[in-house]
Amino acid sequence: MSFPLLTSAAALPALGAIATAAVPAAQRTAAKWLALVVSLATLALAALVVVRFDPGGSRYQLTESHAWIRDFGVRYELGVDGIAVALVALTALLMPFVILAGWHDADPLETGSRRWRPTQGFFALILAVEAMVILSFEATDVFLFYIFFEAMLIPMYFLIGGFGDRAHEHGEKVASTQRSYAAVKFLLYNLVGGLIMLAAVIGLYVQAGNFSLPEIVQARANGSLHMATSTERWLFLGFFFAFAVKAPLWPVHTWLPNAMGEATAPVAVLITAVVDKVGTFAMLRFCLQLFPEASKWATPAILILALISIIYGALLAVGQRDIKRLVAYASISHFGFIIMGIFAMTSQGQSGATLYMVNHGISTAALMLVAGFLISRRGSRLIADYGGVQKVAPVLAGTFLIGGLATLSLPGLAPFVSEFLVLVGTFARHPAIGIIATFGIVLAALYTLVLYQRTMTGPVKPEVAQMPDLRVRELLVVAPLIVLLIFLGVYPKPVTDIVNPAVQQTMSDVHQTDLKPEVEAAK
Repeated sequence: MSFPLLTSAAALPALGAIATAAVPAAQRTAAKWLALVVSLATLALAALVVVRFDPGGSRYQLTESHAWIRDFGVRYELGVDGIAVALVALTALLMPFVILAGWHDADPLETGSRRWRPTQGFFALILAVEAMVILSFEATDVFLFYIFFEAMLIPMYFLIGGFGDRAHEHGEKVASTQRSYAAVKFLLYNLVGGLIMLAAVIGLYVQAGNFSLPEIVQARANGSLHMATSTERWLFLGFFFAFAVKAPLWPVHTWLPNAMGEATAPVAVLITAVVDKVGTFAMLRFCLQLFPEASKWATPAILILALISIIYGALLAVGQRDIKRLVAYASISHFGFIIMGIFAMTSQGQSGATLYMVNHGISTAALMLVAGFLISRRGSRLIADYGGVQKVAPVLAGTFLIGGLATLSLPGLAPFVSEFLVLVGTFARHPAIGIIATFGIVLAALYTLVLYQRTMTGPVKPEVAQMPDLRVRELLVVAPLIVLLIFLGVYPKPVTDIVNPAVQQTMSDVHQTDLKPEVEAAK
């Protein structure tokens, strides 16, 4: 038997979570180092997955398959295509930075307080989320995917509700209430979506007789499995609704600003850069592959919803007073671009959407983590409480600017390439949608530059006059992310080479080919 690399990549953080939680209460620093070492070891395994994956090989590679619940045809079945490989690598890459950035976020509160924050639990929950997200990207059994798709809600609920942001203008009592509200809202929204998906999963089993994604896709391709049009559409809607909530897509997005606003900055990165990507990934892997005709039937409506998300999220970001909620609404706009690219039904759009998932994860992590460092120094999330920071903390301001410029997709930084591909791919089939979506770029420039102007420029406010610049640990978090943003902005080929074959196979599943431009012959 070959080495179970995919299982190991998920089992290591799961076992690390158990070990971290078991560290004695007095050994908080040991728990932190253990979590960091486990995340780095997981990154090494993810790098091995990337190295061993052959973009020109079979669709699903490094596969593992074992009987689990025989009576119901449930198998422990794993496999990765190019899209999954890219997102497994993104998840493993971001975790060490999340852990380093949150190094002191779960330390005991101020001296004299009776409330203590269980440091070991905080880092154990982060590793648990990593394990479940990686398994979600790897699972090719629909029921197995569903289990981890739902299970990751539990550690995320405790991370949001139990380890919220300390910077709150209304005091700890109000902050605790708002954290609880945000955590419950996150859980309820995603549970409702998951329950609807469960009904669709059961319906799929009734139709197909098993849960294996490759087998179902193959049966549909060779004609041995036929679904009635109405059945396929209802099943598609059950899956898509759950993924749209997770993504998040307007109008089921409202849990995200609350969750990101009340969570610590590293947990906010975990939400939008890692967990939410499971929703958009699942649209590509499950919605398009399992229900190709229903996907094409729903495309016009989904493109309209994605367009609303782009414009609506950007407009609300412009009007935000809270730094973290501004980043949250900006992410809603960006997820609109990703979903638009997926359902543009072109190879450029879907390649751009996959690349956007990776680039958005890196750019949002850079911006949100620097914003978290800024907020921890001032003790406020309000934009109006800052001013002149670049004069007293120029490195912090410079990294904040680069993260912001990446968010507005400045040419030369990674998100520009993916956003350009999404718009080109959308315009090829849906020119009106593509044209309107470009206004989201204009609004992104507005909210990003206004945010930088109000926080970093102008007279130095007395409250920030003694603000320290980035420390060594914080530079270790931010500098690699900035380097990646520049590298992938100039040379995205390493990622596109991996994802493009998987995109072409997905296009084949939905029986779509790219439109060829019409060129008039020269007279």
